[in-house]
Amino acid sequence: MVKEVKALGSPCGKMITSRYLVASLGSTGLGIIYGLKVNLHVAIVNMVKTQYPPEGDNYLENKLLEDTCAEEFASNSTNSDINLEVGGFEWSSTVQGFLLSAYFWGYIVAQIPGGRIAELFSAKWVMFFSVAINVICTLLTPIMANIHYTALIAMRIGEGIGGGVTFPAMHVMLAHWAPPNERSVMSSITYAGTALGTVVFMLVSGIIAGTIGWEAVFYIEGGTSFLWLLVWAVFVEDTPQTQRFITEEERSFIISALSQGKSNTKQEGKYEVPWRSVLTSPAFLAILVAHTCSNWGWYMVLIELPLYMKNVLHFKISENAVLTALPFLCMWLFSMVLSKTLDTLQEKKIINTTMARKIATGCASIVPMICFICLGYIHCQRTLAVALMTVAVMFIGGMFCGFLSNHIDIAPNFAGTLVALTNTVATIPGIIVPVFVGRLTTYDKSVRPWRAIFWTTVVLYVVEIFVYMIFGSGVEQPWNKIEESPGETQPLKPKIEETKQNSREEADKSSV
Repeated sequence: MVKEVKALGSPCGKMITSRYLVASLGSTGLGIIYGLKVNLHVAIVNMVKTQYPPEGDNYLENKLLEDTCAEEFASNSTNSDINLEVGGFEWSSTVQGFLLSAYFWGYIVAQIPGGRIAELFSAKWVMFFSVAINVICTLLTPIMANIHYTALIAMRIGEGIGGGVTFPAMHVMLAHWAPPNERSVMSSITYAGTALGTVVFMLVSGIIAGTIGWEAVFYIEGGTSFLWLLVWAVFVEDTPQTQRFITEEERSFIISALSQGKSNTKQEGKYEVPWRSVLTSPAFLAILVAHTCSNWGWYMVLIELPLYMKNVLHFKISENAVLTALPFLCMWLFSMVLSKTLDTLQEKKIINTTMARKIATGCASIVPMICFICLGYIHCQRTLAVALMTVAVMFIGGMFCGFLSNHIDIAPNFAGTLVALTNTVATIPGIIVPVFVGRLTTYDKSVRPWRAIFWTTVVLYVVEIFVYMIFGSGVEQPWNKIEESPGETQPLKPKIEETKQNSREEADKSSV
């Protein structure tokens, strides 16, 4: 058993309980990770020598031939739309593509090792070092960029390695800290930090790059993010038992709630992952399919939304940052409201965990699917297009309290490994989407190729809906435990403890 330390009370007093402090700091950490990931997408505009318009003197004429919105674009265009934006680097489109996608090279290889390390040793310190790696690589970005773009690619891979272990680490933290009836809210608070971090850093990066310079983007954001490391190291521990800054009442409440919810987190030993059972479990495979299909839509709006707004809707660059960030702010607000509503319904026994996860996942797939269909056929109605994109991104936020929280429900002992597995596969769309969109839109800047992109996304959402609604489950799976006798299951124990228990039982029988 984990030895309990003396409870000193919450550092925020009665304002914020310790478990919600953990969730809030975890949310901030994920916000930093996502913010430091997307800041290069903004800063690279000021880093690279690029002439606008790229087609030269015939730019507006070509636009008139491309789509029905060009006439409106031409009438609203001024000399400020046609200028020369000069950066210091002569990087080709291919090099820029490698720079932006290199993050995922590191991200995809770090998932499973990060999940197992978090489960076997310390999720707190895995999360700490993940943010630390991102902070260091961000601060070194200007130096490495001036050395050679390959050195910058190495920094991006390093950031990806750090970012790749964050979700597994936070899943392990939530498995130890989140009572079952508060799991939706705490998960949404934690993972919605990805959306909020995207909003804040995109806006701030644009302002800093435009007023001070692109180098300042990385120095200011990296230096500010360093403060989080100090707060996390001091005020957060892996479990309520080892947390000093907590009240006795809250500690007892969390431990009791997890025990009643049969969420037997690993406190007595380290356990082997039942790989065969995991990989053949319909409940786990449903999460895997949902995570992968949903991430196609998630990465499309995260990475390609600015391109759509520029090429199809013809927004000026100065407008683009605000209008790109707005949907993610709505996502954050929506995820908070939805998670609280679902937790309240669960607490009142109106719905169970399985139903809560399916409702949230349905919101994250059905509504965006309808919006993407409409986006391909509204032509140059820019206001309607912005509204549809905002609604689509907002409802995608349902994934935080949907399938993304589901790993903890079905197997709290292996939550870190499970999310590492699904997130590894679900990262593949992050690599494919930029290539897929780039190939379709390179020579055609109109809405036509985007219709194919949107319909591809719709098909994947249909797959997600059918698979998850049929096979998704919020019930703890049998392979999260070890069967000691037919029809009876007990929480997982280390083999050495099981052997000692059997020896004591045999000694008792002999004495009788």
